[in-house]
Amino acid sequence: MTKLAEDIIKAIRDVAAVDEKNPIGLHEPQFSGNEWEYVKDCLDTGWVSTVGQYVTRFEDMISDFTGAKYAIATVNGTAALHICLLLADIRPGDEVLIPTLTFIATANAIAYCGAIPHFVDSDEKTLGISPEKLSEYLKAITVTNKEGCFNRVTGRRIKAVVPMHTFGHAVDLDALLEVCNQFKIVMVEDAAESLGTMYKGKHTGNWGMLSAVSFNGNKVVTTGGGGIILTNHEPLAKLAKHITTTSKIPHKWEISHDYIGYNYRMPNLNAALGCAQIEQLSTFIESKRNLAGAYQSAFHEIEGVDFFEEPEFSRSNYWLNVLMIKEGRALRDQILERTNEVGVMTRPVWQLMHRLTMFAESPRMDLSTAEKLESSIINIPSSVFLRRGNE
Repeated sequence: MTKLAEDIIKAIRDVAAVDEKNPIGLHEPQFSGNEWEYVKDCLDTGWVSTVGQYVTRFEDMISDFTGAKYAIATVNGTAALHICLLLADIRPGDEVLIPTLTFIATANAIAYCGAIPHFVDSDEKTLGISPEKLSEYLKAITVTNKEGCFNRVTGRRIKAVVPMHTFGHAVDLDALLEVCNQFKIVMVEDAAESLGTMYKGKHTGNWGMLSAVSFNGNKVVTTGGGGIILTNHEPLAKLAKHITTTSKIPHKWEISHDYIGYNYRMPNLNAALGCAQIEQLSTFIESKRNLAGAYQSAFHEIEGVDFFEEPEFSRSNYWLNVLMIKEGRALRDQILERTNEVGVMTRPVWQLMHRLTMFAESPRMDLSTAEKLESSIINIPSSVFLRRGNE
């Protein structure tokens, strides 16, 4: 086994202050606040389903934290993104631009709409969509008229772009918005991983027409399973809340519906957990940034590997810390095997979307940067409590 693998293992254990006898998970939740109290209150009062005070309270807390005017809680992040796309007028047969380097939920939500993911390349500085490459690509393959942007090859409408803030690092949103405006394309942010990340001093999720956040068990804060829709547009917020609650028309006793709706509303139990987590969010973010700083120092001394640092315009939450293995896939796989063998959980980046069977025929641009990133990225342990003391 390579010396680099052993150096990586030692650096992780030194930074995390965990000895060789104890395994280290990739990202575990931290429950150190009012979680028990709030969840027990739901059980004691019987308000455990989608109607309860904690759902509204959770939405208000997220709205306050992110600066988005409206927040609508959902059962998971994928559901949130699905509704975002529907409200952005994504129709069957439309093409939606997304990075091939993303989690499957981004592509799945597009497929739920009957639309087609169109894969684009990434930027090495952000790990997200490259606005420059996207602009040049769209100039070459699209025609834009008063009805929108159309793919000259397929004839289909290119309606939206969905940037994903990879591992919590912000995409260059201003530059991407310029591309959207030039080509009459809507932006919907996949902010699933970026709760607590700031772009030029403003929270991610505020640039798209709508945005989706995830609270899965491995996120910075968790509701067990859950997501939220963010928007600054009141009509969209009202419609999002309506159709995620089965589109039921309010009435004292009659049960009637006026849209095709979805049973996507977050239960009160999950929201209660989330309220307790949000109360600790600022502390969590600082702990994760301290951990990232310690990793940065540790890996600066190790040859053959780079620690990925936040873009200059981003104050990242460092959701999952990233190592870049310089020699590529073969060495990356050896390191993955060795680290997991000794109880230090590491993971490669997701398999690129265009390589999955169900999306193999989807349109795509040259994806050479994403393919290079895929061959070198390793995620390392990133839990909130993995830090030296309280630094």
